[in-house]
Amino acid sequence: MSALAEAVLAGASGEELAAVDPPGRTLAAYLRRSDAGMFAGARDKDVTRSIHVGEVPLPEPSPGEVLVAVMASAVNYNTIWSAMFEPVPTFRFLEGFARTGPSGARHDLPYHVIGSDAAGVVVRAGPGVTRWAPGDRVVVSPVHVDESDPAVHADGMMAAGQRAWGFETNFGGLAHFAIVRATQLLPKPRHLTWEEAACNTLCLGTAYRMLVGPRGAAMKQGDVVLIWGAAGGLGGYAVQLVRNGGGVPVAVVGSPRKAELVTRLGCEHVVDRSVLGPAAGDDPGTPARWRALGREIRRLAGEDPHIVFEHIGRPTFAASVYVARRGGVVVTCGSSGGYLHEYDNRYLWMSLKRVIGSHAANYQETWEATRLLSLGMIVPTLSTVHPLPEVAKAARAVQLNHHVGKAGILCLAPREGLGIEDHALRERVGESRLRLFRDAP
Repeated sequence: MSALAEAVLAGASGEELAAVDPPGRTLAAYLRRSDAGMFAGARDKDVTRSIHVGEVPLPEPSPGEVLVAVMASAVNYNTIWSAMFEPVPTFRFLEGFARTGPSGARHDLPYHVIGSDAAGVVVRAGPGVTRWAPGDRVVVSPVHVDESDPAVHADGMMAAGQRAWGFETNFGGLAHFAIVRATQLLPKPRHLTWEEAACNTLCLGTAYRMLVGPRGAAMKQGDVVLIWGAAGGLGGYAVQLVRNGGGVPVAVVGSPRKAELVTRLGCEHVVDRSVLGPAAGDDPGTPARWRALGREIRRLAGEDPHIVFEHIGRPTFAASVYVARRGGVVVTCGSSGGYLHEYDNRYLWMSLKRVIGSHAANYQETWEATRLLSLGMIVPTLSTVHPLPEVAKAARAVQLNHHVGKAGILCLAPREGLGIEDHALRERVGESRLRLFRDAP
């Protein structure tokens, strides 16, 4: 372990951290460029074959960047896409980043350190960083932007150079040390452990923009919101945001275990996917299945959904368009089940419905979402925790949908339960609420 890592674990002050030489190398989960074609023709693109853990070189921060000692991270679905080399190998993103100039060129390497969530300690601040300093405890937003782009100051997600950190950039969060733009940093919620704090930013910010923000569905009190995958990391935050905002969540889940979890999360209306009848793979289904879903939603909530929270893609999108009420909204942020959607367009145009594409969240939206977390109004969806050497195993469980919530990864943190600063707030929130996903049956 490097001297800087040892200083962080010893609780060194910011001044003491600044005096220790940066490590030059880091233990990390990474992909190899030479493996990019390994799954050609394979039916099972097993990510345990492509994710490696070992030491790789690490640059010092450039202007506007910081070096973060990562205490904990988490697995997101973009980790799975990266490790499957789909829809394209992420090394193509690094090649494109290299064409932007010397700072971007550092990312184009034979290895790609992945991971788009992190909680940790700032240990270096590059030139031009004024708001953050060594010793600050932070969580990391996954949205990497060039703040000199004028579009960033209206909506960072519309910037031409907007990238997903650890997916479209190198030196991501599944490592002992990560390179981060200063504009990605937010204060760590003081009542959470490192692993609890690390699992939220990507999924919570994404759900916030989709549902609450003015660029998404702009949910209002009383809105019925259908939430696909409600027991997952993204869906678990959607349920909480809808309830907190006075909406009526209707959760779609795939098992009695997941139904019990979202009920404990406070969701009164739960639909088991079996109501749609049998379906295979990415089959988008038939109108009979869509009508069965609509009947079940009306039976539970009394009316059709104002908003459909969509991120599964091909297997669900046609049903989402169908069940949304006249004038309703389907807001989508991904397609984990397939990108090529088929739906009956008559149900969209003739009923004046809308489809809104959404991606991650800008800095202000992420700040507001993290504030809700810091106030104890949102609880983490952390369900399992693994040491960094087992990250491939954790990613495989996500790939196979053998999980609920988020899979956390301990990086520099030697064990679970560390990092809590505000014990009084933690007591007010309650251990039972904070461990809802950890204690799921």
